[in-house]
Amino acid sequence: MSDVHFPLTADADFDDLPRTVRREKEARAREARAARERARRDHDEEARLEPTFGDLPSYLSRQRPSPPAYGDEPIAAAVQRFDVSFLHLVTFFFKAAIAAIPALIFLAAALYYIGKGVAIFYPDLATMKILIAFGS
Repeated sequence: MSDVHFPLTADADFDDLPRTVRREKEARAREARAARERARRDHDEEARLEPTFGDLPSYLSRQRPSPPAYGDEPIAAAVQRFDVSFLHLVTFFFKAAIAAIPALIFLAAALYYIGKGVAIFYPDLATMKILIAFGS
């Protein structure tokens, strides 16, 4: 039996995207190429017009790459492996259980006082509670 491996993302050579999505992807790639070409042309023109004073310090250099700007576009990533030892996993869940104790205490106190407040404004509910509990 042959073993077939399909890529998990649409960024690989296996391109089964719908035609409209594929056209949009190609249009964005063309726009990006055109923008890079314009930027290269503008940079070459500026370099030709500016006088040269030798090498600039690294913090003033225009050749230094700028940090990536993250916009609305998602960053392509794939999780290949998640390797956690059993002891670390047990430790994590133990810490999570201990961290949940104050939240449970706060939730119990909040529900207790909300119940008391409802009992003050609606005293008939307490009578109904007793009737339901002992009336059966």
